[in-house]
Amino acid sequence: MAKILFINPVVREEDDPKHVPYGMALLAAIARDEGHLVQVYDANAWRAGSEVLREVCAADRWDVIAVGGITTAYGSIKEIVEIAREEQKESVIVCGGGVLTSLPKEIMGWLRQIDVGVVGEAYLTLPELLSFVDQGCRDWAKIPGTVSFREDKLVYGPQRDLLEELDTLPFPAWDLFPVEEVYFRNSAVMYSEEGMMSRRRLDINGSYGCSMICRYCYHLGIAGDMRYEQQDGEVRVAFDEPGKYTRTIRYHSPEYIVRLAKHAHDTYGVDFIAFLDENLMTMNRSSGGTWLREICRLWHEYGLAPKKRPDGSWEGVYWSGTSHATLCDFDMLKEMRAAGCSYLIYGYESFSPQVMKTVGKGATPKTNIRSFFRTLEAGIRPIPNQIIGFPTEDFASIRANMDAWDRLGIVVKPFFATAYPGSEWFRVFREEIEAQYDGDLERYVLDLGDATRITSVISKNFNAIELYGIREAMVTKSYRILERYEQEWRRRHQIPTDQPSTLLAPAKKAKKKPMLRVVSG
Repeated sequence: MAKILFINPVVREEDDPKHVPYGMALLAAIARDEGHLVQVYDANAWRAGSEVLREVCAADRWDVIAVGGITTAYGSIKEIVEIAREEQKESVIVCGGGVLTSLPKEIMGWLRQIDVGVVGEAYLTLPELLSFVDQGCRDWAKIPGTVSFREDKLVYGPQRDLLEELDTLPFPAWDLFPVEEVYFRNSAVMYSEEGMMSRRRLDINGSYGCSMICRYCYHLGIAGDMRYEQQDGEVRVAFDEPGKYTRTIRYHSPEYIVRLAKHAHDTYGVDFIAFLDENLMTMNRSSGGTWLREICRLWHEYGLAPKKRPDGSWEGVYWSGTSHATLCDFDMLKEMRAAGCSYLIYGYESFSPQVMKTVGKGATPKTNIRSFFRTLEAGIRPIPNQIIGFPTEDFASIRANMDAWDRLGIVVKPFFATAYPGSEWFRVFREEIEAQYDGDLERYVLDLGDATRITSVISKNFNAIELYGIREAMVTKSYRILERYEQEWRRRHQIPTDQPSTLLAPAKKAKKKPMLRVVSG
């Protein structure tokens, strides 16, 4: 049996490590259940630096060293595969996850230390790959869902079908990760009273996919939106493009989910579960409205519904997740609260009608505001996420957000619109993005963070410096400063005050000379 080392890369260095990597924990469980010898080095949890990473890679003769993660972990993954190859000349280095799936050709070209990449979902691909390792076979292209080099030519295996029966997956191998030493110490989240008081939180992914077509979103190749296409005689991995949308909605049974939560509670003393799902409410709609209701019923039946003690602590397990403004059902929210739902994260994105029409989410300012108050009334804390710097962002849309905050009694520090690889907007704006990095796409990928700072700019109206300043004016409610800057901006762009402030260049002109917003230096 293969001896495999999983390495979890560093992500969000500016924040404490708060989330056990769920996909890697599942893959480790799958490999272990098949009899392979499994070890995990969680570089994100330990943050111990490159020398310790080197020691780990050299600690044994690993048959396989496996790494993967989201695109924002690319810098860490790059360091990991370089060190792994230096220390282990014979090991098979495997890379997967969203970082590779979004740009398989580019990642394999940039990181030639990788022997085989896993494109899309790895639950079925990894066991086959480990079987090949056991047999001494290295013809990776025979395995569906892989990408590798054969005589310096990039070759793809057949497209891998998604796993249909999610309940066949084992429970995550949380025991291989430093939950006691690191993750439980960082359990508290500042989203609700119960979230702040949590001392032993773990995460669960109950579903895969989302029915929305948000143009800034990338589904990691697990939502049925990934397809292989022939282009100039070569295979190309394609995702959402304007007018081309496919979705596969999959979810664990309520029984699996609640049994997993019960396992987490009984084994680790967990007091809080955060659902990682893209959107709980879209899953509930796909089930005909029965999925969440049954989860709530079973939460009570399994004795997980929390009961508060006089000191504010509780028995049982509180939980949280994501919601969608248009699918906000008040009766369902009340059932969720009774079962222990503490907060719901809403991707409101914007309160501007013209911006919301371009996003593709299907919500409106009215549904955003309605869902906020309905959730509060149900006793659940609504957590609004917002974004600025959309392609058509203008002064009117900025004010619409600020006016909505006044109505809701909140202030939100928005993220910046970012065209992550794999998203529709990445394909639409790719040439402009590359131009902002002097044609070097890898520099862009290395620069990507969690959208709290600006990397590339896709706004037609504002450059990076302007967006930073506008966000500061928004969160400090500096209407006067914003108004004075708009007057200056209009003079500079020769736009009268009685005309909309959205600059939409004609298509031919934009194609010939794209409007770029680059910060000097």
